Amino acid sequence: MERTQSVVTPERFASGLTFAQYVRYVGTPENLAREASQGGTRRDWSGWLRQAYERARLTGAQTAAIRWLAAQPGGPAKVLVLAEEWSSDCRRDLPMLARLAEAGGLELRIFRRDGARFMRSQAPTLAEYPDSNADLMAEFMNVKGGQAWASIPVAAFYTEDLALLHRYVEYPAIYHKDRIVATLRAPRPDEAREQTQARGDRAFMAMLESPFFHVWACAAVDEVLSALYERLVVGSLPEGRA
Repeated sequence: MERTQSVVTPERFASGLTFAQYVRYVGTPENLAREASQGGTRRDWSGWLRQAYERARLTGAQTAAIRWLAAQPGGPAKVLVLAEEWSSDCRRDLPMLARLAEAGGLELRIFRRDGARFMRSQAPTLAEYPDSNADLMAEFMNVKGGQAWASIPVAAFYTEDLALLHRYVEYPAIYHKDRIVATLRAPRPDEAREQTQARGDRAFMAMLESPFFHVWACAAVDEVLSALYERLVVGSLPEGRA
């Protein structure tokens, strides 16, 4: 992406929320009144996010790595995140991204993806979602299987002058989410549709409460650090990663 085409200006970046501000916003009536995933009702995840942040810790190697990267000429200085708290992927990664930014002295700003309505478009625009950040989302669409998805979280890492270094989208490569979730939710013989859905929901929530949720959060940090190192040392990343 060419910098001249980006809507991420210094003023736009500065308008985002800090992690603490975002967590407070999550619990407000304004946020809870917005449409959630698939038209559902929003749950107040602010307390969960605060506790997850308190538990989140980087390893010594992760801390040393982000500090080294931030100290390099043209290293990461700013992180723009697109998120919605109803997303389990966002809840998993946001606390660790906040810790990563803190450890490296990076400026973190969080933007909600949606406005009052849940974003269903594969080509989102402000004309369709005027109270959203559709123009930001349009820069970071997740292209897979021949289709574009407004996947979140997006974590875009920039230099001090907002040159894009790397973008992380949705989940780390080692988390084969589609395959795992499809297996957890697969129908069993002689099982009614309602039974399958209830059992699948329980299995999915159990996975989110398992140690593997944190394993994948740590993997996301490692993936980001590795990509940033490669970008600074080699000067570029493979197509689709920057």
